[in-house]
Parts: sequence; structure tokens; C-alpha cells
Amino acid sequence: MIDPADRSYTAWVKKYDTIGPRERIIMRRGLRALTRHPLISVVLPVFNPNLTHLAAAIASVRAQLYPNWELCIADDASTDPAVVPVLRKVAAGDSRIKLTVREQNGHIAACSNSALALATGEWIALVDQDDILPEHALAVVAATSLKYPDSALIYSDEDKVDESGERCLPYFKSDWNSELLLGQNCISHFGVYRHSLVREVSGFREGFAGSQDYDLALRCVERLRAEQIVHIPRVLYHWRMMEGSVAQDSRAKGYAREAARRSIREFVDRNKIEAKVTACAENTEWHRVVYNLPEPAPRVSVIIPTRDRAGLLKNCIASLRDRTDYPSFEVIVVDNDSTDAEAKRYLALLEKESWGRVVSVPGEFNFSRLINRGANAAEGEVLLLLNNDVETDDAGWLRELVSHAVRPEVGAAGARLWFPDGTLQHGGVILGLGGVASHAFHRFPRKPVAPPMRTFMLAQNYSAVTAACMATRKAVFDAARGFDEQLPGNFNDVDFCLRLRESGLQIIWTPYANLIHRESASRSLADLQRNQREIDWMSHRWGEQLLADPYYSPNFTLTLPGFDLAFPPRIAALDQEGSLMPFEEG
Repeated sequence: MIDPADRSYTAWVKKYDTIGPRERIIMRRGLRALTRHPLISVVLPVFNPNLTHLAAAIASVRAQLYPNWELCIADDASTDPAVVPVLRKVAAGDSRIKLTVREQNGHIAACSNSALALATGEWIALVDQDDILPEHALAVVAATSLKYPDSALIYSDEDKVDESGERCLPYFKSDWNSELLLGQNCISHFGVYRHSLVREVSGFREGFAGSQDYDLALRCVERLRAEQIVHIPRVLYHWRMMEGSVAQDSRAKGYAREAARRSIREFVDRNKIEAKVTACAENTEWHRVVYNLPEPAPRVSVIIPTRDRAGLLKNCIASLRDRTDYPSFEVIVVDNDSTDAEAKRYLALLEKESWGRVVSVPGEFNFSRLINRGANAAEGEVLLLLNNDVETDDAGWLRELVSHAVRPEVGAAGARLWFPDGTLQHGGVILGLGGVASHAFHRFPRKPVAPPMRTFMLAQNYSAVTAACMATRKAVFDAARGFDEQLPGNFNDVDFCLRLRESGLQIIWTPYANLIHRESASRSLADLQRNQREIDWMSHRWGEQLLADPYYSPNFTLTLPGFDLAFPPRIAALDQEGSLMPFEEG
């Protein structure tokens, strides 16, 4: 009996991710309904394995509900004399298992290529010698490949299995997230590639031991369109935690980290991206791409809406003036009927000292209108939208934001914003969270401890970022016709970002631009209350998109603050028709 109050991952697995007789019947019925059954080649490189764990890995393939597979095993000249006899016996007992035994040890990439040479399937699935596939893994992959006939790379969620056999530490992944892939291998397990694509890139490259899968992913995705990369939001791979394994300690194989970084550098060079590759400052096992600014650096127009509260505005502009190292920017203060004498004196002083231009926009508060009027007055190539209650002591924050905003594929870039108490205010925007949309990781601590925080320190794609600190090219802003003035107080930034994404542009959130945000300290409580008309407007305009954020897993709840397990997940149950298919919310 499962305690209904138990919200642990163990309880979630038992309730929503465990295969029983009913689930098997439903899935087998779904498999019979498939129009065809593509052959999937499971590639398994082996070297001196724990034989018990190897047996479990092989058994997990043989137990697949999907029948049309082949297991391609290559032994890399194991020095343990027990290994090859075990493999030969297994191969002799099942015609779907192919085996090659290498005469010389060539390390993981060469061994993987030897296994790959045995493969005849339409799809190539990568499995490690001590990991486990749940019995429905290949069935879901096969169904997904047919649902998306143009797909060439399919990947799933994963979790870990501890030494006691307990499943733990799930990684509920984003849908295709090109920026995140440059920070960590977010495809990893369970990656399934179209065989023709793997042949096209000549398989695995030697010299990238420990990150050969990462290198393969990078070389493949650059040849694909975004819609050809499909994420299945189901846990289809169990990564075993053992002493000395990366699953248990990401620092266990330092050579893998260096190989990954070298692979990213080559990706950057191949794609003619002006950037350098370095370590993620907050977790050196991960990576950071630092994009170069054009020469000369484009002029930035910093647009700051304000009303009264001179102290906030002074601190904001002082941090621009004294603690920002960007070489060329102007400040445009958009004043919405300030009446406070101190605020009026400060605005006059700004113009006198040429530290800012003041644009007066009288009338009822409408944040969208204030932003649009500021943009109309801007002379810079890049617009930086900034709340008057934001300040920074991070000298390079503006360089970081502009380096993303000027990329032709990017529509807008947002920063990592902190409350004064050190908790997070903005880590990107998640659609549907708390209603229409809300901030990711809101009020999470600076030092993350929970698995959902694993991407907290990496630049990535989001559906939207907050206008409290947003960079966008003026040409992009103008082409989108700015912010929609029908949204005077809420969701105008979300709507703007969604329109940019609709036009094919990406939204980037970066943790390498850090600012302090006192969160709308200059507005009254009445101003901050969500307007039902705006909620209705967004729901009408964007509909089901607000319930299916591609960068937020349906295995997480939409209840604030987010990133708790969803009971139930927003995906077909394993014992329901359609359970083989990937998630489609509606």
C-alpha cells in the first residue's frame, strides 16, 4: 500500500513508472497497432565488467516488450578471463545477440565502433555495460520514431540505481535545448540515433574517451533541424551508481571532462562561432561557451521605467555607471508621472550631467507603453530593458547579455536575478507554472542541493525571460512591434518572448549575468496584483502552449514554486492507451 501523503521519488516510481501485467497488455496491444517495427540495434561496448551487472544489462535488453532488436556487443580485449566465455554463451543462446572480440584494447570509442560495425538496424541505441533498460524502453522509442518519421535523434529521461538497487536522482530533461547541450551532455542516456546519421558522421571518434557519446551528439545535432530531435519525457534508462563511476561522482573521470571541453571547442570552430570554451565557474565538471562581442561593441540603450522612489533609481544607475565595464551604452529613463520632489531633482540632474535622457510618459501606468516609448527614443543597436529596482556588482553582466542578444538566432536574453537575501528571484520563466507563467527556481538557495537544480548554473533556452533585465536587438524589437500595450502590467514580457519564438528566434537565459532585484519595489501592492483580464488575454492568445512548456518536464508539477514531482505526471499513464507515445499536452 502506497501512502498517499508520500511524495518521494520511490513512491512516484511505484505509482506511475512501474510495469505490471496490465501495463504489458496495453503496451503489447499498442505495439501490434504500429504500422511497422523498425529494427533497433543496441550497441554495447564491454571491458572488464562486473559480471553481475553485465548480466543485468543484457537481461534488460532481452526482456524488452519490443521484439525487433539486436544487441551488438564488442569486448575490448578484457583482461578478466571470465568475460569472453560469458559473452560467447550469451550470444550462442539468442540469435539477436551479435558479438565481436577485439584482439587489442582500443578504449571506449574504438570498442564502440567495433560494436557499431555489427549493427544492421535502422536505429542505434547506446547502452553501457552496467546499466539497465526498463522493459518498455525500445517500445516507446519505436513508437516515437514512427510518430515523428523525420526524426533522427531520440532521447529520454534517466535516473540512477544505487548500490542497493533503489532508483533515485531522476533527470527529467528539457525538450531539445541547443544552448544547454553546450554546457552538459543533456542527451546522454537514453540516446537513440538514426543509423544513417551515425554513418554520416563516421561513428565515434577516438581521443574523446569518457565523452565519446557527447562528441557524437555534438557532431550529429549540427546536421539536424530542431524538429528532428525528439525528447521522450519518460525514464527509459537506469544509470548504475558504483564506486568510481561518473553516475556516483561526476569528478571520477577528469579526462572525460577535458575531452568534452575539447569536443565543444571543435563544435564551436566547425560552426564558425566566435567564442571560447571554459569551465562553468560554479561546477567545473560542466562547461561554458563565452561568446565574443562584435568589434566595436554595439551601443546599448538601457531603458529604465520609473516613478518616484529616487533612491532605487539612484542605486540602479550608480551600478551602471560605477560597476559595469561595458564600453558603450546610453541610459533612457522613462518617467511615468513622478511627483516626488527628490525624484524630480534627480531626473533633472541626470539630464544635466548627460548620464541619462529622460522620456516623459504621463498617464495611467502601462509598463508596455513605457518600454515602447523608451525603445522609440533609443539610439543603440541593442536594447537593455531594466527595472529601476535592479542593481549589480557583476562588472561583466552587460557584456554577457549583449553577447547573446547579438547572435542572429537569438531574440532575447535574460539574466539571473537574486533577491537581496541571496535567494533566487529569476532563473528563467516557465509557462503554466502557477497559472499563466512564473519564474523558475523562485526563492531557491544560491547553493543548489536538489537534482532539479542541476541546470541552475548553465546557460540554456527558455520559453521566456523577465523584462526586469532583458536584452534584445532593436531590429528584433521593432520587427515584433514591441510590447503589446493590451498587457499593461503582467505577462507582457512572456508574450513578447513567445512572439519571438513563434518567429523562429531563441530565448536565452544565462547565469553568467548576475544582478540584485528588489522585485517591483517601486510599485504598489495594487499594481502588482495579477489582472484577470490579462490572464484571460494570455490564455486566449496562447492557449495550450501555456500548458506545455518545452523546457519544463511534465513530470514536474505546475504548482508553485515548481520542480516538485507531479502526482500524477502530465503524461499518459503506462496502463492507458497511447502510453507508448511521447508527451503531448492539451
